[in-house]
Formats: sequence, C-alpha cells, structure tokens
Amino acid sequence: MNYENSEKLKSMKILIRQKTFDIQYMRRRVESILALFMIHCIRHSLIFSSFMLISSISQAQVLRLDSVIQVIKERNPMLQDFRHRTNAMNAYSAGAKSWMAPEVGGGLWMVPYKKVEDVRDKGQIMLSVQQKFTHPTKLKASKEYMESKSAIEIQGELIAYNELRSQAKAAYYQWIVLEKKKKVIQVNEGIIKLMINIAKLRNPHDQSNIGNVYKAEGRLYEVKNMMLMNENEIHVKRTIINQLMNIPIDSYFEIDTLNSLPAFVYQNVDTSLFISSRSDIRRIDKRIQSMKLNQVLERQQTKPDFNLSFNHMIPRGAGMPSQFMLLGMLSIPIAPWSSKMYKSNVLGMELEIKAMRSERESILNELHGMTIAMISEIQMLLKQIENFDKHILPALHRNYESTMLAYEENEEELPMVINAWEALNMTQMQYLDTLQKYYNMIVNYEKQIEK
Repeated sequence: MNYENSEKLKSMKILIRQKTFDIQYMRRRVESILALFMIHCIRHSLIFSSFMLISSISQAQVLRLDSVIQVIKERNPMLQDFRHRTNAMNAYSAGAKSWMAPEVGGGLWMVPYKKVEDVRDKGQIMLSVQQKFTHPTKLKASKEYMESKSAIEIQGELIAYNELRSQAKAAYYQWIVLEKKKKVIQVNEGIIKLMINIAKLRNPHDQSNIGNVYKAEGRLYEVKNMMLMNENEIHVKRTIINQLMNIPIDSYFEIDTLNSLPAFVYQNVDTSLFISSRSDIRRIDKRIQSMKLNQVLERQQTKPDFNLSFNHMIPRGAGMPSQFMLLGMLSIPIAPWSSKMYKSNVLGMELEIKAMRSERESILNELHGMTIAMISEIQMLLKQIENFDKHILPALHRNYESTMLAYEENEEELPMVINAWEALNMTQMQYLDTLQKYYNMIVNYEKQIEK
C-alpha cells in the first residue's frame, strides 16, 4: 500500500513538472508572438508615419540649392547696394568729359563817380561771356579713371555674392544633415518604444524588470529632447536661408535632400587658379589699375587749360561807338609753385600701388596654404565616412540586431539591448557630425576657389 502511494506520488510530481514546463514554454511562445506582433505593428506604424511625412512634405514647396542661390543673387539687399554703387560710378563717368559751364555777366564799365559833361567820360555798359576749355587729354583721363572705379564695385559685388552663396550652401547642407538626423531619431524613438513594450509584456510584476523599463523610458525622453533640438535647428537654417533670399522670415519651404548633395571635385591648386577665380584678387588688380589711371590723370595736370572771354561795351553817351574785347588765357601748370602738388600725388599713388601688390602676394600665399590644408582634411574626412559606411556602422548594427533578437527570444536582458542601441546611436550621430564637417569643408573649399 505504501509502495503504491509512493508510485502515485512520483507520477503526480512528474506530471506537475511536465505541466509546469509546458506552461512556461507556452508562456515564452506567447511572449515571443506578442513581441513579434508588437514589432510588426511598430514597423508598420513607422512606415505609415514616414508615408504621411513624405505626403506632407510633397505638399510644401521644395527649393533646390541652385534656386536658392539664384534668388539670393537677384534679391539680396547687399548685392543690390553694390549694383547701385556701380550704376552711380557709370553715371559719374558719363559726364566726366564735360566742359565747365559758361559764365555770362553784365555791368557798368569805367563809369565816373561824379557827373561829367563830356559824353565820352560817362562810361559804358558791358556784357560778358566766358568759357573755360579743359585740355582733352585731361577729360579722357578723368573718364577712364571713373570707369575703373565702376569695375572695382563690380568685383566688390562678386566678393559679397561669394560670401552669401557660401552662407546659403552651409545652411542648406547643414539642413540636409539635420534631416538625416531626424530620420535616425525617429527610428530610435520607435526602437525605444519597442523595448519598453516588450519589457512591459514580460514579468510585469518583476521589480528588476520595472527598473529596466524606467531606464528605457528615460532614454525615450532623451530621444524626444534630441528631436526638439533637431527641429529647432532646422527652423534656424530655414530662417537663415529666408533672410539671405530677402523673403519673409516665416516663409515655409522644404529642401531637396537627394539632388543637392555636394561632391568634392579635386582641382590642381596653384597661384593661377586664384588669380583667375578669386574676386578679391581681381579687385586688388582693378584697384591697382584704377590707381595707375589716377596717376595718368595727375600727370595730365601738366597740360594747360584755355580760357576764352568776350566782352561787349555799349556807351552811355550818344555819339560814342560800341566796343568789344576778346581775351584768351592759357594756364601754366608747370610753374614750380604749382607743379609740386601733382608730382607729390603721383609719388604717393606709386607707393600705394606697391602696398597693394604686397597685399596681393600675401593673400595668394595664404590662400595657397589654406586650400592645400583644406584638401588634405577633406580627403581625411572622406576616408572616415567610408570607414563608417563600410565597417563601423554595419558592425554595430549587426551587434544591435543580434542583441535585440536575443532579447525578443527572452535570452537577453533589456540593459544589454540599451547598451547595444546606445553604441549604435552614438556612432550614427558621430557619422552624421563627420558628414556635416565634410560638407562644411567642401563649402569652405568652394568659397576659396569661388566655385
């Protein structure tokens, strides 16, 4: 009897263990199915949200970078300022070859203070016309000098345009990187939510599991903060571009993130490249040319000017004939007491030309060294980006996926998944920061060669 009872008890224990194992197995299967279902739902919700985001963007105006630059070229007030200055110089040069205005006058001529009896002593009424004739070479030199100042303003406009174009490129490319960060942040938000949902489905009354959930929720709100910062940065870039285009600051538009990406095109950097491309170098050349024309104008001061005067006298007394006086005068600028001024001006301008040539050489040397350093850094950043794309990010992504898969199968804990995700997320942000540095360096390089 005791033997039979012991056998029954053993059988019941075996049955209880089997049932317990079956329950645990079914529980794990249910958890896995629920986790897979949650993954499926979240993935579809991400796809749906991405579709809605793309739909909303398609409804907004999309501006390509070349369109932005064209609007800046046409509407920016700084460039319009230079255009007005150029037109002003052209207007000045149009009248540079004009003569001085003629002088007309009239009055009494040789009239006595007291009354006289002789009609010949009563004086005359004089009418006078006078014209100064400036030497033609002076007028020609003056016109050429004024036209050279217009060319300086044109180069000044190109310098300002290059600066504004670089600012627009930098803001546009930074916006592109921010859009890439936005997508990464959105995916990360979905991943954290998935971790939290899976953790809540498993052992909801396990205190250690609740601590992991709180940790994941903290990471979720960190991701939300990153999203807020990212959206604010996008708003700042949009405002900068609106301001550069001189349109209302609150104008809303999107950018073309596919067809506006910059590509580094290597060019053989030498002095001839900067001489042909740089507006500031050409401006110095125009200033030197203008100063030489001003020297020519000063040297033309040695040429004399001619002054012609005609006076007509009408007698006040009867019986006296009318008289006239025709007088021509010639200036003598070569007199020692007057020639010193233009000689000193010519010498001072020659010294200024030497100073500008030294400035030109200094800028060329600085540009050459700076551009060589930029090319080296761009090539280094490009290699780093390739390493991120081909090796670093794929390896960390596989690490995260394997850890996440183990977590979904209840073979790994949530902190390990968070650690794998944080490593991937941090590296993704480092990659995007490196990409932004790469774009910024391309902008600076193109600014140096004015491309």
